[in-house]
Amino acid sequence: MSRPVSRVLTLLELLQAGGVRTVAELAERLGVAERTVRRYVDHLVDLDVPVESVRGRYGGYRLAPGHRMPPLMLSDDEALAVLLGLVAGRRTGITAAAGTAGETAAAKVRRVLPERLRHRLDAVLDSLTFTAAPAGSAAPEAAVLLPVADAVRHHRPLAIRYTGGRGGSGERTVYPYGLVAHAGRWYVTGRDLSVGADRTFRLDRIDGARVLPGTFEPPPGPGPAERVLTALATAPYRHEVTVRVRGTAEEIRALLPGSVAVVADADGEGGDGGGGWCRVEIRAERLDWLPGLLASLDRPFVVERPDELRGLVADLAGRLMDAARGTPPPRD
Repeated sequence: MSRPVSRVLTLLELLQAGGVRTVAELAERLGVAERTVRRYVDHLVDLDVPVESVRGRYGGYRLAPGHRMPPLMLSDDEALAVLLGLVAGRRTGITAAAGTAGETAAAKVRRVLPERLRHRLDAVLDSLTFTAAPAGSAAPEAAVLLPVADAVRHHRPLAIRYTGGRGGSGERTVYPYGLVAHAGRWYVTGRDLSVGADRTFRLDRIDGARVLPGTFEPPPGPGPAERVLTALATAPYRHEVTVRVRGTAEEIRALLPGSVAVVADADGEGGDGGGGWCRVEIRAERLDWLPGLLASLDRPFVVERPDELRGLVADLAGRLMDAARGTPPPRD
């Protein structure tokens, strides 16, 4: 690569770091005269790179938003960060891109890398494994995510076409409070004007979204993330479970995910002294996993409802006693 071309690309890299760079600073970094810096800037402008001049005492040059993305100058660490981000995002289902957009973006980055760096990054990606299973494809369409985010940011009403978990679909008008990414899925939480209540919607179930005129004032209270976790923990399921557990609410919340249980103080209830108690509410389709969860808390607990759960806890206790004594289970 000829020296002037190399310096022009170095100039582009300096400008991509952000902010206004003075002519004197750029000349010092490039090792050229200030007049040469201005000539290099003209080269970039001829290539449709949106460089703009800033006048004044602290003036100089900066990159402005253009009609297309200028060439990216990535260091080794930056290239690795981009590719690992794309891989991890696709693996966890959090990448907000439909279809193969994440894969094609990664391929474009790899294609322009120097061979030496490409081989080193391939070694990292080929040797990388994840402990969690790949998440299902729940990434939202860009045509949905972008208007939802715009409505959240500017506090504007949002019209969506939503398909519920049971298959019914229809138009909704929502005052969106916030976007939340949780467990590989994207959610928007807000006021559903059609029912006059707060609701949480999965973005992968939204077929279309458009911002409506007007504005609204978000209400005080819990933040969007807490609202989504509470909505997930209180969603209608087959069983409604209530358990009292000894300990403070803070201690119990550290043991139970907010998307699984709602924890509230219940001092003075259900015990014979020795510390406060909390009421834990859980909704579940099945009860068979709850005895193990409650036992893992390693704290005294009392099952309030349902009666079926008490029996399952007793069965687990019996199996644990048999295991402790080394007694084999009875044959059917």
